Amino acid sequence: MANQCGWRRWASMFASVSLVMGATTMGFALQPRLARADARKQPISVKIVVVAMFEPGADTGDAPGELQTWVERDHLNRVYPVPGAFHVARMNDAGELAIVTGQGTAHAAATIMALGLDPEFDFTHAYWLIAGIAGASPDRASLGSAVWARWVVDGDLGYEIDAREIPPSWTTGMVPLQHAHPFEEPVDALPGQVFALNAGLTQWAFEQTRGITLPDSARLAEIRGHFNGASAQKPPMVLMGDEVSSSTYWHGDRMDAWAMAWMRYFTHGAGSFVTTAMEDTGTLESLSQLATAGQVDWQRILVLRTVSNYDRQPLGVDAATSLAYQNVSRFGAYLPSIASAYTVGHAVVEKLIAGWSVYRDHPPSTTADGATAPETGPR
Repeated sequence: MANQCGWRRWASMFASVSLVMGATTMGFALQPRLARADARKQPISVKIVVVAMFEPGADTGDAPGELQTWVERDHLNRVYPVPGAFHVARMNDAGELAIVTGQGTAHAAATIMALGLDPEFDFTHAYWLIAGIAGASPDRASLGSAVWARWVVDGDLGYEIDAREIPPSWTTGMVPLQHAHPFEEPVDALPGQVFALNAGLTQWAFEQTRGITLPDSARLAEIRGHFNGASAQKPPMVLMGDEVSSSTYWHGDRMDAWAMAWMRYFTHGAGSFVTTAMEDTGTLESLSQLATAGQVDWQRILVLRTVSNYDRQPLGVDAATSLAYQNVSRFGAYLPSIASAYTVGHAVVEKLIAGWSVYRDHPPSTTADGATAPETGPR
């Protein structure tokens, strides 16, 4: 009797093990089938990605950040969670997708990499439009202006000593990595420190938008009157100009002079500093890596920054006081710059989508004199 009970116990255990092993074997057998089923699902073809950097509230219905106007006016009503990204992606039926990266280069790099690797989407032919607000030199641009960049240079990578301790012969405490003093030759940029965008595509975007009249106002004119830069008194305009990208929000006359020199140094004089922003080298580094992996086309990237504030103090105000004013927008143009980013950026988005039968396979390209430029290869 005892032996029979023991046998039944072993038989029951064997049956349980067999059942588990069978289920496990079935699971292994099903996995390839599920994988094949997933493989049959076609990813969504994206025509253009609008990259915004921040949205302080909801995506619709409240005070706008960089995303909201795009969502509301372009009807980006299809919402896609993106694992690992700072924000969901939003899309419409025309092939336009938008996402918010989060502020700073780290957030931007992580979000764009997550989006670029998401199997939900096909970015093979997609154009990328970074469209957000920025600071600018009053020597080069006016408040509310829209600026297309050909060069983006990182302003974080480097050595730095406190300005109160720099030698008398130095103009800045910022020193390029692997060098001993500011702007030492030869220039030795690290990977991810200097990004040269497709000049022909950027020129084309500028040509499509240079005639757009951006609204001026008595309020903007009053703010401009506090500055003496060469472009400070001009109404908002569309122009070409390059960007220093830094997660550090710097401010003041001396920092403005550093940024101009930093841009000239790392681009061998080819770049002309106009705007300063906080995310774009992170975004561009991820896009560069994704391009190397064959996920995106590096030649289809545009950077548009619009001027929400000047990067230095107004007349009669020291840099520290002026920096404090940035938080309350006393000398700023936040809403006009948000509007300019959409007005100018959307004109390009509209043309790319309308001409998709051509632009899907052949990026538009124009030289500075208006002639069609030859397509360039990856950089």
